[in-house]
Amino acid sequence: MSQQLSVAVLGAASAVGQTMLELIEERALPIERIIALGNADDSGETVRAMGRNLDIQDVETFDWSEATLALFACGAEEASRYAPIAAEQGCLVIDSSGAFAFDESIPLVCFDANPDALADYRQSNIVSLTSGVASQLLAVLKPLHQSVGVARANVAGYLSVATNGKAGVDELAGQTAHLLNGRPVEPAVFPAQIAFNVLGQSGALLDNGYSQCEWQLMLEAQRVLGSDVVINPTLAQVPVFFGDAMALHVELQMPIELEQVRELLRDASGVRLWDEEEGVPSPVVDANGQDEVIVARIRQDLSHAQGIDLWLVADNVRRGQALAAVQSAEWLLREML
Repeated sequence: MSQQLSVAVLGAASAVGQTMLELIEERALPIERIIALGNADDSGETVRAMGRNLDIQDVETFDWSEATLALFACGAEEASRYAPIAAEQGCLVIDSSGAFAFDESIPLVCFDANPDALADYRQSNIVSLTSGVASQLLAVLKPLHQSVGVARANVAGYLSVATNGKAGVDELAGQTAHLLNGRPVEPAVFPAQIAFNVLGQSGALLDNGYSQCEWQLMLEAQRVLGSDVVINPTLAQVPVFFGDAMALHVELQMPIELEQVRELLRDASGVRLWDEEEGVPSPVVDANGQDEVIVARIRQDLSHAQGIDLWLVADNVRRGQALAAVQSAEWLLREML
């Protein structure tokens, strides 16, 4: 990568934004300038990047023509507002908010499954990244679908409160402190108490009974793999700060030996097979800070001749969102810009 560029990070003060800044430095992107952006509440704060402190600028007054690329680590509402403005001013937007996941005119990218879709950025100057939970699922399904075909995937996901950003993390921390001190809690971010509890939904419930996050996961997976792949998810919210887990049942279009499954996943982008002698991996202890989806407990499903069951854990902030954005920036810089 010989070309240098200016990169703006919107949501630089968030956990995802700060991880993006760390990864830009770790992966040595040839950056002339990094611009930290946030809303009016963040303006004046500082973040650390490339060995120095950066003042966060107010996105409302930012001239997007100053940036070649923009990595969005903000919410969907902010992304919907500012991405079209940035794109119109010639800045290529890589959005991790999910705001454009259902827009067929904007490429939807899971870097480990369909990185070539990045080449379609010229349609709108915006690239939408799959959600963290979808990217975890697709990294595993893609090699299986490419080799033998996936007919159906039943997903039980256990999502950390970081799915809801800083507000979710703060609510779990605050509720935990209150309950340990015998004080009552009042849910604000989640529909019920999350501390010492498990909630059978992630996101608001829709009229069809699925949650917002489940519906997005289904549509994202089908946009990447094809509409013939049936995805049946149930996503629960668990009292974990960072790191997601998933119990995955895959029904294939033909039988496959477990060793072949292991070989396919061993060679897959963004996937790491777990050494079974080390026990069963957990999201908090084993996945946080890691760049891969960790896959374990690969076994034949006793109820389905062409079914396999797997256990997945991943860092939803680093691996699920921040890394995908920085990898996409690397790819675009190398191949297109």
